Amino acid sequence: MIAKKMVKLVEGSSVIRAMFEEGKKMAAEFGAENVYDFSLGNPSVEPPAGVKNAMIRTLEEENPNYLHGYMNNAGYEDVRAAIAAHINKEQGTNFNENNIIMTVGAAGGLNVMLKTLLDPEDEVVVFAPFFGEYSNYVANYDGKLVVVPPNTETFMPDMEAFASLITPKTKVVIMNTPNNPTGVVYSEDTLKELAKVMEEKEKEFNTSIYLLSDEPYRELVYGDITVPYATKYYQNTIVGYSYSKSLSLPGERIGYLVIPSDVDDYEDVFGAASVATRILGFVNAPSLQQRAIMACLEEKVDVSIYDRNRRLLVDSLKGMGFECANPDGAFYLFLKTPVDDKEFTKKAKEYHLLVVPGQTFGCAGYVRISYCVDYDMIVRSLPAFEKMAQEYGLKR
Repeated sequence: MIAKKMVKLVEGSSVIRAMFEEGKKMAAEFGAENVYDFSLGNPSVEPPAGVKNAMIRTLEEENPNYLHGYMNNAGYEDVRAAIAAHINKEQGTNFNENNIIMTVGAAGGLNVMLKTLLDPEDEVVVFAPFFGEYSNYVANYDGKLVVVPPNTETFMPDMEAFASLITPKTKVVIMNTPNNPTGVVYSEDTLKELAKVMEEKEKEFNTSIYLLSDEPYRELVYGDITVPYATKYYQNTIVGYSYSKSLSLPGERIGYLVIPSDVDDYEDVFGAASVATRILGFVNAPSLQQRAIMACLEEKVDVSIYDRNRRLLVDSLKGMGFECANPDGAFYLFLKTPVDDKEFTKKAKEYHLLVVPGQTFGCAGYVRISYCVDYDMIVRSLPAFEKMAQEYGLKR
């Protein structure tokens, strides 16, 4: 008999993953070319050639016992130092290896920090729409998820609602920009307003509130859009980063945490996060990926490929009468549905379209379309979207 807590989790297993598995079944039945799977954020752009070369060089040149052995739970010191120097160069910060913990992707990093910071019933504030797994991550440590309702005009955080939901039990605020599922990038003014609210609440309640900035999509932005670096705006900021999207390495599970020296109780927080890495069972981030990443800090995927997909989808769907959030980053389109989003998702399957209902992200009335797919698949899918638009009376 499995744990009672797991029974509910199994029953409510990830809608996104379930959709992905259903897509494979549909492809086998109808032919892959006739199924349009927009469900999973699995990058279609290949990793830069330098990543493969770095892995090969690392395997060929480094001592096997060192390469494949244990290291400090926080990661190799020289890797952490190199990442800190790279961030400093890019962001004008002043980090060193003692501010970096190597993690098993962004998800591993988030779990490490929540394990480090949360006592039972401590509150974690998130902004809807949000990555649905946050709910499970918070529940892992008996925390309480507090959701700020979505501002569907701009999909920027509703500051008034945010301020009203912070209590003496608020320990963590999770921010995700560029955002999954909307593709919205929080502006500098937004970060300043967030910081102001949290600083005022820290003083009011005499507590420490940590901003956990989840940033796996930082490099995936379009045009002249930039992503402000959150540590510059709020002292108690911790950054979680992953190479899953920026280098198209989701299955390699490699990322890092930035824990600045000026966060409250820095030494305890950094030390506890290193211990959390071990006791959660990660022990340390994958050694080969750490060594290889150190040689790839200047590498980037070709974002223009995603931008081409983005422009085709946005222009085409708007032309059909659909409405969507303005996706300045990541590789997601958050489409407003003319009916209940679960009903829309079910109807879409009849046209072999796989999209994810917005209720999964705490925002009903929308679906997420992941456009990190082949351009030709998007082209083939457009007649199906057009038929749906006609069925719902959007296109005349």
